Amino acid sequence: MSAATERAFPAMSVREVREGLAAKQFSAREVAEASLARIRALDGATHAYLETTEQLALEQAAALDAAVAAGTLDACGPLAGVPVAFKDNMNLTGTHTTCSSTMLANYVSPYTATCVARTLAAGAIPLGKLNMDEFAFGSSTETSAFGPSKNPWDLTRVPGGSSGGSAAAVGAGLATITLGSDTGGSIRQPGSFCGTVAVKPTYGVVSRYGVVAFGSSLDQVGPFTRSVEDAAYALNAIAGRDALDCTSQALAIDFTANLAQGVEGMRIGIVPAFMDAQGLTAEVKAKVEEAAEHLRALGAEIVEVDLPNAQAAMSAYYVLGPCEAFSNLARFDSVRYGYRDPGHADLNGQYEASRAKGFGPEARRRIMLGSYLLSAGVYETYYYPAQQVRTLITQDYERAYEQVDCILAPVSPRTAFTFGEVSDPTDMYLSDMFTISINIAGNGGMSLPVGLGADTGLPVGVQLVSPQFKDENMLRVAAALETVYGPAPVAPGFAPDAAAPLGAPTTLPDAADAVPGVDLPGVLVDGKAGA
Repeated sequence: MSAATERAFPAMSVREVREGLAAKQFSAREVAEASLARIRALDGATHAYLETTEQLALEQAAALDAAVAAGTLDACGPLAGVPVAFKDNMNLTGTHTTCSSTMLANYVSPYTATCVARTLAAGAIPLGKLNMDEFAFGSSTETSAFGPSKNPWDLTRVPGGSSGGSAAAVGAGLATITLGSDTGGSIRQPGSFCGTVAVKPTYGVVSRYGVVAFGSSLDQVGPFTRSVEDAAYALNAIAGRDALDCTSQALAIDFTANLAQGVEGMRIGIVPAFMDAQGLTAEVKAKVEEAAEHLRALGAEIVEVDLPNAQAAMSAYYVLGPCEAFSNLARFDSVRYGYRDPGHADLNGQYEASRAKGFGPEARRRIMLGSYLLSAGVYETYYYPAQQVRTLITQDYERAYEQVDCILAPVSPRTAFTFGEVSDPTDMYLSDMFTISINIAGNGGMSLPVGLGADTGLPVGVQLVSPQFKDENMLRVAAALETVYGPAPVAPGFAPDAAAPLGAPTTLPDAADAVPGVDLPGVLVDGKAGA
């Protein structure tokens, strides 16, 4: 193996990869082969990947190498040669799109999601599909039918969720960019836990076509990276109007344009109710306060703002989210889509058994809750008031942005917790107490790593929230803070110069293997791609 092939290309930045290709320091094929080899060697520790896409990666690499030879690399797109991977709720033709559920374990995508297609059109090299909470229901990746992903900073702890595999892959240097989806914090919270930059754009900035829906009015796709600049490059590639998604918006924004402008003269909001919230740990609060002081020193004005209805966001979300999830999951009926339980003489019995075995406990919990909330006599009591609360929260943010350009807040009340530590569903839901209101209102939000907590020694992220379709504001503030904290490092045990690979091989849980008719093709077992 050549010296170039041994390099940890996924631990490099977008700029480094592109400049190296252009200078012919290495080839795109070497990037692809070395990246896949790194996954085989190290993903047994993190279980970030469910499936690798070796053939697609090598085909893309061949096209890029041909462009380098022809002198046309610049025409290949802003992500040319960059190793990327996708959350497993994003369709990619010919790959399994399982949503980490037994219900879809054997489903092979017949088409490609717009966000994935645009990433590939930008020249990125696709490495595979990433683990997640089942159907994005969770905050720890513990609900995956194929076993949880692990936090690369501490393998005894969760990576967050539902995009835990996406965060773990970037944190471990197993991809330069990954895409995740965020319904109530599922990009930002795992980004904070795994020490990565994690961006949920304004609702409508990125097309949702081809992304398996959880809450259609809440979901938004966004990138995980190790630098703000890389996140901006990723957004440039995937943002914009899509005729296949009526909620997507036409944009004429270069997300990299104002990263060097600094925060001189900007007004940054702090929400006192967030900082005094019950459950916020001292080490996280201290990091948010420290970031505010750094912004003040960089020339920003720190202003207190009020979001009087934000405390109702959690209640509204757990009405709206389950209702939309119930509707979206109705299609998985064992006839048109999904796992079909064998041996039933009647359709009703097949339907009941297939959904009972195909969905995990958290998915069943949300389906039942959504069914109840949309039933006659209950709808008017809960669903309609939740929509009214949504309007009030949106108006609160609009008033706040009359005073400030961006809001600084915690991402999660605590750092990553250990597996099994949070077993009560209500306690788990509180992981998203600071992120949910942003999805309710549709604003852009992101997590920026600001070092390690004083008590746990684990990554802490701060949340930056921008007005709708002003995502460049939060990126500008994040870039200024990054001059203080630096780009996010690869987790120490996975750094390119680490003494030895971490961890034991990942195996699938017995429960998943025991379901009849589910053979889990293509899922990574023992760190190697299956058949």
